[in-house]
Amino acid sequence: MVHIIDGKEIAKKRKGEIAQQVEVLKKSGITPGLAVVLVGDNQASRTYVRNKQKTCKELGMHSVLIEYAEDLPEEELLGKIDELNQDESIHGILVQLPLPAHISEMKVIEAISPDKDVDGFHPINIGRMMIGQDSFLPCTPYGILVMLKETGINLEGKHVVVVGRSNIVGKPVGQLLLNENATVTYCHSRTKNLEEHTLAADIVIAAVGRAGFIKQEHIKPGAIVIDVGINRNEEGKLCGDVAFEEVKEKAGYITPVPGGVGPMTITMLMDNTLKSARNSLKTLQSTK
Repeated sequence: MVHIIDGKEIAKKRKGEIAQQVEVLKKSGITPGLAVVLVGDNQASRTYVRNKQKTCKELGMHSVLIEYAEDLPEEELLGKIDELNQDESIHGILVQLPLPAHISEMKVIEAISPDKDVDGFHPINIGRMMIGQDSFLPCTPYGILVMLKETGINLEGKHVVVVGRSNIVGKPVGQLLLNENATVTYCHSRTKNLEEHTLAADIVIAAVGRAGFIKQEHIKPGAIVIDVGINRNEEGKLCGDVAFEEVKEKAGYITPVPGGVGPMTITMLMDNTLKSARNSLKTLQSTK
């Protein structure tokens, strides 16, 4: 009997905890603030941004949306980020990706202060995560870690196979699970004999961006399958990187799409923003 890992429920519980902590912070005179910068008119980006703002409001946080046209000069965007870095009412800065081709994503990520990098993409935060120091963790990998822990899965000694090596999900999720004493194997488009690796896995994390890529023959009976993919199939229906209907017959635990990893990503963004606001309160108190 497969267990469906309900990301909506886990996210709801976590958001309840965050909302309570936001109220506590407000009593100390600090309202966690998130600034979201949107460049251009990508519809998927617009939807994500709307959801982030809605969640901020639900949790009692302050949110600011800054919108620019597609042809915004890179220098102007970097100038705005610098301004937000200095703004004490803003604790988290998120520049929605992808950016137009003429703007360097790396320059933008590096321009955000590591202390306000609630996406967890800055090289300083990635470096801190690598060596197990306190840092802002990338939201989707962080959400996966919380999901696994909330489901009561002991990660120590588990063999995890990550299929995908992006800087946003694949690489950091493997590192986070390694920090939890799991044994981690990375697979990707150049991996030979993928099935050999995935069949040996206690946990398979699919983050390749290809609809239905992981099939029943890829996993061993009782494996835990985490689906990070968000794709549309031929009928235009939202689906993941895992062929859900067939894999759930063999898996022990599986996340659905939608309703699995997705709700956790925004929740962990809020968690990081709360953490940044708490850090700023500590700084204020230590300077008094």
